[in-house]
Amino acid sequence: MSSLYQNSPTSAGQDARLQQLTEWLGTTGLVEVGTGRPASSDASFRRYFRYDVVPAMRDKLGATLVAMDAPPERENVPAFIHVQGLLMEAGVTVPAIVAQKVESGFLLLSDLGVTTYLQRLDSDNAAFMYSDAVDALLKFQLASQPGKLPEFDRAFVLREMNLFPEWYIQRHLGVTLSAQQQETLDKVFEAITANVLAQQQVYMHRDFHSRNLMWLEHGNPGVLDFQDAVYGPVTYDLASLLRDAYIQWDEEIVLDWVVRYWQSAKGVGLPVNPDIDAFYRDFEFMALQRHLKILGIFCRLNYRDSKPIYMGDLPTVMDYVRRTANRYTELKPLLRLLDALEDKAPAVGYTF
Repeated sequence: MSSLYQNSPTSAGQDARLQQLTEWLGTTGLVEVGTGRPASSDASFRRYFRYDVVPAMRDKLGATLVAMDAPPERENVPAFIHVQGLLMEAGVTVPAIVAQKVESGFLLLSDLGVTTYLQRLDSDNAAFMYSDAVDALLKFQLASQPGKLPEFDRAFVLREMNLFPEWYIQRHLGVTLSAQQQETLDKVFEAITANVLAQQQVYMHRDFHSRNLMWLEHGNPGVLDFQDAVYGPVTYDLASLLRDAYIQWDEEIVLDWVVRYWQSAKGVGLPVNPDIDAFYRDFEFMALQRHLKILGIFCRLNYRDSKPIYMGDLPTVMDYVRRTANRYTELKPLLRLLDALEDKAPAVGYTF
């Protein structure tokens, strides 16, 4: 899901993969292997370590590089390399691949620094930081070609949304839906799916938000965590960016930013809905699909993967879901269902 720049202790003695990574890095002659320290932990099975570059290579490569450890049985390193190439060709700032050992799941990448958008964003700088992010998004979308990335099709859309009943409703709330409740949810899912599949298709990052965008003095933003990119609805990444699970803005401000994106996208010939009201509706339905998925994923990270940190963001995501469901007739049954579920839910839904 997201690249969190934070330290997490790792014991080299207990960690066979870190040992393998260290040995491989030693053969490259590019970094001082004794300087490795955690660069980030991730909601996936990937890990990142920062290393000092050997003095002779610092002019060329910079002071530090980041090594990615992505176990091949769990993570798709060829997909990372493929999408990195698409983004770079489109003119988006992404980590350069300095060295690779794909069969082991190891990459050595250029370092885009330690300041995420989330760490830097405030009400004073948000307008120009989001403007930079939208510019990068437009570049990526303009490069779109069918057949280059997996398709975000009907099965994909429903698979994501079904994380919500499985992990949020059943596991987190401890509720089993009645046949009638399940039918209600299915109808709402169908309304969302029909909308998002009718949208025009472009390249889609899938996690284009404040924790995966790095603040840079030049070429802002640096874009991370792009290996799950697909070919899908034109509003998805905009919804990911502006209806962010980790930082929430007033709806009037978001509407203004959406309109600015829509004007720019029309101006450069992207296939957005020509009617702004219809486009905003598309944006809202897309954001709702994503937020239902996120509610499920955050709960799965907590209960299955022992990563409770994301549970603190559930209220923000649920607020988005409720507000959106309340605005559209075909989505209001979701609001009534949530009200019924919350009544039955235990007072404390989770423990840290």
